[in-house]
Amino acid sequence: MGNDDNTGEGRIHSEPDVEDVWNALRNVVDPELRDDVVSLGMARSVNRSGGVVDVEIALTVASCPLRGQLRTDVERVVGALPGVDEVKVSTGVMDAGERAALMSRARLRAQEDSALSLDLSPAARAVAIASGKGGVGKSSVTVNLAVALAQAGCKVGLLDADVWGHSVPRLLGMEGQLAAREKKMVPLERPARSGGGVVRVVSMGFLSDEDTAIMWRGLVLNRAVQHFLEDVHWGELDYLLVDLPPGTGDIQMGLARMLPRTEVLIVTTPPLAAQKVAGRAADMARKGHLRIAGVIENMSAFTCEHGTHYPLFGEGGGRRLAEAIGVPLVAEVPLDPSVARGGDEGTPVAEGDGPVAEVFREASHRLLSEIVPTVEMAGCSARMLARVEQVLGPQG
Repeated sequence: MGNDDNTGEGRIHSEPDVEDVWNALRNVVDPELRDDVVSLGMARSVNRSGGVVDVEIALTVASCPLRGQLRTDVERVVGALPGVDEVKVSTGVMDAGERAALMSRARLRAQEDSALSLDLSPAARAVAIASGKGGVGKSSVTVNLAVALAQAGCKVGLLDADVWGHSVPRLLGMEGQLAAREKKMVPLERPARSGGGVVRVVSMGFLSDEDTAIMWRGLVLNRAVQHFLEDVHWGELDYLLVDLPPGTGDIQMGLARMLPRTEVLIVTTPPLAAQKVAGRAADMARKGHLRIAGVIENMSAFTCEHGTHYPLFGEGGGRRLAEAIGVPLVAEVPLDPSVARGGDEGTPVAEGDGPVAEVFREASHRLLSEIVPTVEMAGCSARMLARVEQVLGPQG
C-alpha cells in the first residue's frame, strides 16, 4: 500500500482510547432505521488490547442481511482511528427486550428527525461518482455504469447532482420535463435495450434550458440536491448513482449529511497530477465518513486498429491512487472515440459491443458481485416489526 498510515510503520504508535471507539461507532448507521448502532443499542461492547479492538454488534435476527455491511462499516470507522492495527467484529442476536428498545428508539427518532424522508428502498445502494477536477469524464463514466447496471437487470436511479454543469440528459439522449405526482417529482425513465433494467433520471437539465447558466451558490445548490433526493418518487431501486460536481465543495460535503450510507467511486485519469487531485476527493469523502468503494481510471491507453497501445496521457494513475488509499481499481476505461461519439449522440457506448462496452460490463458485474453488492432486506426483523406495527399500530 502507498499509504503508510494503515501499516503502523513510520509513525508514533498510541493505543486507541475506548471512548474514541464508541464515538467512531456513531458513524455506523443502520440504513433500515436511519440511526447509528450506538443509539440503537446494537453496539454491545468495545474492548481493546494494545492496537487490537474487539467490537460486538447485536443484530435483530441471526440471518440479518445487513451483517456483512455493518461489519465492513465498523471495520472502516474504527480502523481509521489512530493506533488501531486490527479490528475484530463479532455479532450476536438481540433478545426480545433489546428488540423492543430498538423499535422504541426508532419510533422516537422518526418523530424527532425526519431530515430526509426518501421515497427510496432501504435496500438501494447509493453510489456517488466523484472526481477531484473537471475534464476527467466523470459524467460519462456515471452514465455508462448506469446503463451497464440496467442491462444487468437492475433498477438504477441516476441523480445529476452537478447542478451547474448538468450533462446527463444529453449523454443519455433524454429530453422532457419532470412531471409531478402527489407533490413529488417523477423521474424520467430510460429502459435498458436488453436485460430488463431501467435508468430513472433526475437532472436540472429537465427543469432548465440546456444553454441557460445556473447561477446559484452553496446553500441553494445543497437545497436543490436535497429536493432531488427527498421530493422524488424514486420507487424501488437497486442502485442510486449520484453524479457529483468535480472538486470538494458544498454539494459533496452536504451529501455526507443527507445520505450517510453513500459509497464513493473516484474517477481519475492516468497522469500523476490528476491522481493527486483525485486523492483530495477521496480524503474529503473519508473525512465525511463515507466509504471509498474503488477507483476508476478513465482515458487509459488508446489502442489502434493494429493492436498497438498508446498511453497518450501517461500510465498508472488509477492504480497508484487505488493502492495509495487502499481500495480496488474497479476499471481502466480506454481512450476511444466511441465514448465521445456515444455521448454526443445520446447512445452510451455501454449499450453496444466492443472493448469499451466490455469494460463497463465487467465494472458493473464487479459492483454487483463484490464492490457494492445489492442487499436483500426481506428477512430483516426491523422491517418485519415495522410492517406488524402498520397493521396493529404502535405497541406501548
